[in-house]
Amino acid sequence: MKTPLIAWRAVVAAIALTMTMSACSSASTDSAGTGADAAGPEIRIGVGIDASYAPLFLADEKGLFEKAGVNVKIVQFGSGGEAADAFAGGQVQFAGLSDVTTIGRLPQNPDMRALLLYQVDDKYLKVVERKGVSDAKQIKKMGIVPGVSQLAAIRFLQSKNIDPKSVKFVTAAPPEIPALLQKGDIDAFVLWEPWPTKAVELGGKIAETTGDFGVLPVHWLVTGAKWLKGNQDTAAKVAKAVDEAATMTEQDPQAAAQATQKATKIPAAQTLTAIKEIQFGARGFTAADLKGYESTAQFYVATGMAKSAADVDTAVLQNWFTEHVGK
Repeated sequence: MKTPLIAWRAVVAAIALTMTMSACSSASTDSAGTGADAAGPEIRIGVGIDASYAPLFLADEKGLFEKAGVNVKIVQFGSGGEAADAFAGGQVQFAGLSDVTTIGRLPQNPDMRALLLYQVDDKYLKVVERKGVSDAKQIKKMGIVPGVSQLAAIRFLQSKNIDPKSVKFVTAAPPEIPALLQKGDIDAFVLWEPWPTKAVELGGKIAETTGDFGVLPVHWLVTGAKWLKGNQDTAAKVAKAVDEAATMTEQDPQAAAQATQKATKIPAAQTLTAIKEIQFGARGFTAADLKGYESTAQFYVATGMAKSAADVDTAVLQNWFTEHVGK
């Protein structure tokens, strides 16, 4: 989470240059911090390149992984979905992923295990419409990125009593979507920052946030069951560093924004605005959380995106964080 390439390639290139986000390709990028001073084998954590991952960039910048006693390398991908694919391929031992992205991939990768959640947001993902759309019923084509963007787009349409089957979904990479909107190749999209802001600069308008229609994405720290079985102590150290970093991000968003800028080249001011729209803090999972995740799994089946519901009860380790981090 293709589309015609020629019409908007120049515009996409201009966006990428303006954002100076060379990491937005499908290739991964290692962060500057390597954790080389910490003991033990290298642990690789796959992440996307937006403000949702600020605690992981901050933990790397502030040496929190080394402090916890683990040798961590943060590996950037163009999106959380690409990080999930890298995880499935064994390129990373952990990934920071949205609940929706993880649940969507569980049937194909049942080894995935969610250890904790480290952020919740209801304002960070936004519905953006092109100039000239005054009513959601005018939307005939929506840009999507597989995962939370796709689910949120469907939920948005349903909230407006629009049959999603009446709308064509155009799959593209995040940096391509604002240009598609400007060209009129799509009428709307639902994405995380900085792409809504970039689309507004190109003439689009923000219509709603996902919280307006009841979608509250969260981010999980995900690992694999097989790896976890023999590395519980290492996983606990990683989790403690993420816990500390999530608290620091909430308390000092400026530091988190600067760490994100250093890692991704996204302007700190832009990230700072986005961070303020997200609630950061690590915790374990509750029974209410599980009920919501099961609903998401059923949603995939009901919309035809999955043949069978993901086994969320097995994948989400409800008591792990409390047992291993003590919170």
